[in-house]
Amino acid sequence: MSIEKVARLAGVSKATVSRVLNQHPGVRPETRSNVLDAISACGYQPNLLARQLRTAQSNMLLVLVSDIANPFCSLVVQGIEAEAEAHGYYILLCNSASQLRRETAYLSLLTGKVVDGVITMDAAACLQELKDLIGDAPWVQCAEYDPAISASSVTIDNRQAAFETVHYLAAKGRKQIALVNCDMRYLYSHQRESGYREALSALDISWNSVAYAGNISCEAGRDAMRELLARPSLPDAVFAVSDVLAIGVMRAAQEAGLRVPEDLAVVGFDGIPLTSSLNPPLTTIVQPMNQMGARSVQLLLERIRQPRAAVVHDLLPWQRLERASS
Repeated sequence: MSIEKVARLAGVSKATVSRVLNQHPGVRPETRSNVLDAISACGYQPNLLARQLRTAQSNMLLVLVSDIANPFCSLVVQGIEAEAEAHGYYILLCNSASQLRRETAYLSLLTGKVVDGVITMDAAACLQELKDLIGDAPWVQCAEYDPAISASSVTIDNRQAAFETVHYLAAKGRKQIALVNCDMRYLYSHQRESGYREALSALDISWNSVAYAGNISCEAGRDAMRELLARPSLPDAVFAVSDVLAIGVMRAAQEAGLRVPEDLAVVGFDGIPLTSSLNPPLTTIVQPMNQMGARSVQLLLERIRQPRAAVVHDLLPWQRLERASS
């Protein structure tokens, strides 16, 4: 399919199509939208290698994801991909499992200009190691970030969300609120546990109980809840740092004969779609996952176009979605 056909369908010149493909700023939004629609309708595939040689850009973005099986990561990546495509970019996805060997192989694409920039969702504990590999290349940290690194970031206030969740459960009359946490390589795990403990202190609640899941999976959440149930003093509420873990918590509680929420209130974190279909539906802290991905792309493109652009640390709004589990 040729660029000429795209131009005819969009009602513009070949030069305008070329400007859209090369991300030229002097194109009106309406014209850009018409050209992109025509490209999609025609199934036009630009010669990426030729364009890279001509512009010194590949229009490819590298996305390092710690666990694509985690629904949170998948939904963020959806936002990344949609926003990238809206600007004429493609993404190359690496499911890294936070393994430096795998990340190193993919990050070599930066030096070869196969990709123009990188978005990381890896554990904060890994980011200092990645810093040397990424160097001065355009970089945005999504969800997980290291404040000591001079790269923009997009996340939410995890500590405040956890702090307010504990207050919410206490206001419901819960006095023994447990936490199911996970991998402490992740900054969010530290922040959510910090908010949990700070809230208990502020409420003058001395009872606390924390179980650590081995990974983000329903089975790991189930095992963590079983550990809590084996302790001498039982919780009357559980706050899980992931919806996936919370699903496992509810399953283990129900297997033990506990009623949710009568005997045990459960709150999750993320706001994945599945939570509305549970029995009972899960109360959860909703992260703007698609928006986090989209904003990461916007910040990355700013840095690609303006290498001296200021570092930005965006905290996006979260909300509590109250359902029958609490």
